[in-house]
Amino acid sequence: MTSLNRPLSNQESALVRWLLEHGKPEAAPFLQQLAQATVTPWKCQCGCASINFVVQGKPEPSGGLNPLADFLFGSDSDLSGIFVYEQAGVLAGLEVYGLAGEAPKALPSIGALRPWSDAAQSA
Repeated sequence: MTSLNRPLSNQESALVRWLLEHGKPEAAPFLQQLAQATVTPWKCQCGCASINFVVQGKPEPSGGLNPLADFLFGSDSDLSGIFVYEQAGVLAGLEVYGLAGEAPKALPSIGALRPWSDAAQSA
């Protein structure tokens, strides 16, 4: 049977790589897994742009979510967040969520991302 998983798009790969490179110190080792990651056919019921991963040679991700990098994007009226996470030592997914409204239906550009500390300074 053929896998229904697909390769990450160039945008997805670049975004996850950037997040892992600019996230928590423990995020860096997951860069190696990114090269072996594929996107599952799972779609969030809310229609957001979140995606789940399976990493070749690793068990299917399970257990609690551990965010490796968490950033903000958007203006005050459409403020949103994005984080890449692992489960049980396996790169597991990319989650986007709305803070001022609905969760985004498209992934942000890398240039739109800013750290949470920027939000605290503007509050």
